[in-house]
Amino acid sequence: MAIRPSLWASLSPTGAGETKPAHYRDMARVAWENRDALGYAWRLLRDGTCDGCALGTSGMRDWTIPGTHLCMVRLELLRLNTAPPLDPERLRDAGSLEPLSGRELRALGRLPEPMLRRAGERGFRVVSWEEALDAAAEKIRASDPRRVAVYLTSRGILNEHYYAAQKAARFMGTSHIDNSARLCHSASTSAMKKTLGYGATTCSYADWIGSDLVVFFGSNAANNQPVSMKYLDRARRRGTRVAVVNPYEEPGMKRYWVPSLPESALFGTRIADDWYAVRTGGDLAFLAGVFKILCAEGWIDRDFVARRTEGFGPARASVEALAFDRLEADSGLSRGEMRRFAETLRDAKNAVFVWSMGLTQHAHGTPTIEALVNVALARHYVGREKTGLMPIRGHSGVQGGAEVGCVPALPEAASRRFAEIWGFPLPDFEGLSAAEQVEASRRGEIDVFWIVGGNFLETLPEPRRSREALERVGTRIHQDIVLSSQMLVPPRDTVVLFPATTRYESPGGGTETSTERRIIFSPEIPGPRVSGARPEWQVFADVARRVRPDFADRLRIESSAQLRQEIGRAIPLYAGIENLRRKGDSFQWGGARLFSDGVFATADGKARFSEISLGDARAAGDIFMVSTRRGKQFNSMIQHDVDPLNGARRLDVLISAGDASRLGIADGEPVRLTSDTGRFEGFAKVAPIREGDLQVHWPEAGGLLAGGRLDPISLEPDYTAAVTLSKIPVSPGGGRPTS
Repeated sequence: MAIRPSLWASLSPTGAGETKPAHYRDMARVAWENRDALGYAWRLLRDGTCDGCALGTSGMRDWTIPGTHLCMVRLELLRLNTAPPLDPERLRDAGSLEPLSGRELRALGRLPEPMLRRAGERGFRVVSWEEALDAAAEKIRASDPRRVAVYLTSRGILNEHYYAAQKAARFMGTSHIDNSARLCHSASTSAMKKTLGYGATTCSYADWIGSDLVVFFGSNAANNQPVSMKYLDRARRRGTRVAVVNPYEEPGMKRYWVPSLPESALFGTRIADDWYAVRTGGDLAFLAGVFKILCAEGWIDRDFVARRTEGFGPARASVEALAFDRLEADSGLSRGEMRRFAETLRDAKNAVFVWSMGLTQHAHGTPTIEALVNVALARHYVGREKTGLMPIRGHSGVQGGAEVGCVPALPEAASRRFAEIWGFPLPDFEGLSAAEQVEASRRGEIDVFWIVGGNFLETLPEPRRSREALERVGTRIHQDIVLSSQMLVPPRDTVVLFPATTRYESPGGGTETSTERRIIFSPEIPGPRVSGARPEWQVFADVARRVRPDFADRLRIESSAQLRQEIGRAIPLYAGIENLRRKGDSFQWGGARLFSDGVFATADGKARFSEISLGDARAAGDIFMVSTRRGKQFNSMIQHDVDPLNGARRLDVLISAGDASRLGIADGEPVRLTSDTGRFEGFAKVAPIREGDLQVHWPEAGGLLAGGRLDPISLEPDYTAAVTLSKIPVSPGGGRPTS
């Protein structure tokens, strides 16, 4: 492609003097960290399916644009896959490990063997697999199935493992089975299933390139899906306009240096053309205002709306009843800004809406996505080339978890189909979601909690509540590749540790589902192994058969290939997964674009508009709204103390220049945030964020967030809080604040 100086972010070669990632230096550091297994590390990158974000690759290539695709998210995770086993002696005194950070615990190495810890014991002892399996099965067998819960995170977990886990859980009699999508995009799934019929992206990444417009709502793709910046570079060169709706002007979304593109690596790429600084949680009001203007001006696709949708009239009436004064107050944006955005949509024949947790992790997450769908349907941005709705995923294993049934409430048709194929009845009660499982544990209503990956102490709001919940569970089963702090919580009765294989070690390989609905085969990669580790599907099968030995022959979980065969029969959208068996094999369920024939996956084949209401007004006065952000990390796994995209440290509080000046707070000055549930102490960092809003890193500021506050429709937790802010008096020689 021709050189495009108009898109350059800086005239300084390689961004010298700019706050930006040092990609090549970091790549060298990763190589050094993996120096004891460089050959194996290279094979993982060359042949495996990325276990980072859900953009999806096979080896170092994808299906969107040619060339090598390799990002620091994947490289930073590499050591988890190449690390040697830890010394089990370190776990004999669990208390000695409690002061260690998550990064320090992971650095100890892989979990090497099954281990047990009983109530009153200082730590763990190594046991045989037989003893560990028997211990887990004994506790489950002795419990009422309604008091047994299972949760899986997205830590590189394969579709086959999700499917085996939910099948084994239901064989053991419990419906309390959920996955980590509940914590990030369940609001998207709830809204999209209701309005469109499927809870997945409607388009492909390729639709970004050449679209008139791509809009990012509450999403920082530069941090969480950095390969996507290569797609945006290509889109910008094709004339695509990029808009961002977010309280904070993320530097990485304004300009980015793509290391694998020479021109971008030298001079960077300007990304965003327009920025709409919406208030935290104000997207619902903003979208309602935009929809109101589109309807009033007639800037809608009338033919599409009339033929292929239902509910437009009531939806229009609901926003007509909303005064612009209220919409402006709630959104933080003027009527003029709403109109400017509506005019941008008017002039864009094609557009793709991309969003993430900035829209979903609110108590009103589902209505916000319904409002977003309203705007897209009004403009017919669904089902056509270069258009679409994309809830972009941050984890490679998360899209497929719910799609293969790892959820507490199955559709009736799926339940009947599973029972017929499995040959045993499913539990007759609806299960608990992830956050509900933790709350039930806190109330003493869960006897056995089986947790695969993750760390509730770091991933849920108000970690004190999560710790209380873990302490009150009789038996906890933790299945993972490395240690986490939740494993160290003393047992009420028993804690079982099951060492897991990585996705690259799983016998027979497996599949993941990317954000664009592409099911990709990831082969087993030859290399060193942790001898005591076993794949999740095998452990679930072994325990479940011990729980119900009289019916063990009915539980068919034998190999990854057998599981793919069964998934292909049990889940119609995944028909064809049984044919994936080697590197590069993939298919996109639903095709490149959902609803391209104008028929939606609803009962009558029509999409649904939603009526909009705003709920309670935002608090006024000196109350700030704080939202959580991700820095140099993957999920809750902190990798570096400073975010290279904006220079923020882990304890920094992003605050506007106006708010800092009004309160007499200098850049770098110690400050305290106080909410109804806790407090956070850190340092003010003046940043381009709208007045009245603050951002802090997660999980450090989890204590500010209220546990148990959920979107009532999707049951997704709210990761925002109303706080007061004050300066911390610092005496000479005073210490550094701690959260």
